[in-house]
Amino acid sequence: MLECVTTHDGHSDGIRRSIAPGDGLQRRPHGSGDAWVAGPDGRRFWGTFGAAGLLVLDPHVGVLLQHRAEWSHFGGTWGLPGGARHESESALRGAMREAQEEAGVEPTVLRPMFCSLLDLGWWSYTTVVAQATESFTPVIGDAESLELRWVDVADVDSLELHPGFAARWPSLRDDLDVHPRVVVDAANVVGTRPNGWWRDRPGAARTLADGVAELSATGLNADILGLGHEHWWPEYLFVVEGQANEIDDVAGITIIRSPRDGDSAIVEQVAQATGDPAGPVVVVTADRELSGRVEALGATVMRPGSFLDLLAERD
Repeated sequence: MLECVTTHDGHSDGIRRSIAPGDGLQRRPHGSGDAWVAGPDGRRFWGTFGAAGLLVLDPHVGVLLQHRAEWSHFGGTWGLPGGARHESESALRGAMREAQEEAGVEPTVLRPMFCSLLDLGWWSYTTVVAQATESFTPVIGDAESLELRWVDVADVDSLELHPGFAARWPSLRDDLDVHPRVVVDAANVVGTRPNGWWRDRPGAARTLADGVAELSATGLNADILGLGHEHWWPEYLFVVEGQANEIDDVAGITIIRSPRDGDSAIVEQVAQATGDPAGPVVVVTADRELSGRVEALGATVMRPGSFLDLLAERD
């Protein structure tokens, strides 16, 4: 991966714990991937098609952890809501589905940040990290949890952690504050397409914006952004000017409408973004002068052709 929004549940320590819907919770029916997989070294892991877990970050209270039922693998330890992926199910979808089923986490209030892969060749586990866009109280949905709890990032190491999560936690923790951004010079990118864009500049900008919005949902490989882990979902700032300012907002990206020239707006956005040391800034443009200005501010530049290739790959 809420509709119940709570900032304090009455506990004297101020921690928002889960709301359990009573005793007698049952285990969920097995799905297509719910089975043990044995490796060549004799180790066994759960999930025919691999497994995935969701680490939810609420910047105000910490990360959501699951106290695992005693009968489960490494029972009594603390880890993440998660489990076996279904056949043909992506890691993102699998992690969010498991978190919704086990902890009542609704995908609609999550913004994916990045994912980290443990690949043994014959089995894999993907940790998906997502930020909560609004506060919520988790709800125990099946018998796999003793408790669900928001834990301050600084306090996670004080708990008895599931060994797999304990091994991954340091690298996950270090990147919880990383916030990559992609700034798109819309006029410049549209101008690289020999498709008569000048006849309908708002329409051409809107078509490009729709493609960028789709890319924002699928994310980027980490190496494109120069980051660790495997996959990231950066924030997209889509800068338009002139007639293209008429386009409507597009879900998933931020439209920056420049009252002057687009270059000035892009430099301003880059200056603000690079002033925050939380992540890389990539500017998509072929303009040499603009490239020099944003590189001087610490951004990197991606050529429109490479960016358009990324848009084409999602189709």
